[in-house]
Amino acid sequence: MAATTFSHEYTYTIPPARLFKASVLDSHNLFPKLLPQAFKSIEILRGNGGSGSIKQINLGDGKTLSFLKYHIDELNEETYTYSYTLIEGDALSDKLEKITYEVKFEPTANGGTISKMTSKYYPKGDYVVNEEEVMAGKEKASGMYKAVEAFLLQNPEAYA
Repeated sequence: MAATTFSHEYTYTIPPARLFKASVLDSHNLFPKLLPQAFKSIEILRGNGGSGSIKQINLGDGKTLSFLKYHIDELNEETYTYSYTLIEGDALSDKLEKITYEVKFEPTANGGTISKMTSKYYPKGDYVVNEEEVMAGKEKASGMYKAVEAFLLQNPEAYA
């Protein structure tokens, strides 16, 4: 079965450089601090956190999912682009082969950021991707970025 693709755009008041540094480059440190109920830890299992690295997200107790492991396909600090592939974890179960993500942070005229995110779901067999479940996951991800935005607004020197 062919991949199912979803694209979304979100806007933030923080410039792309700061948002990228905080939410991509330092996510393994910042997310567990900002959202300890959601993230127990984020570990770099292989590499230095850049392209080719493998990271594992260990989710908080009582969550539907316990962990997610992903491969960083590309990380470009100059263009603020980030692509990665979910390769292991509860989100894949026996229904999905993998999920790929592409993220690009672009500047807005008012000094903020437009975040363009594309995700592709590669099903196993005849499984049909449930759009409602995908949208619920996107809302959680958006909330994560909003928490980073709030932190950066409260801490103007952080990630400057």
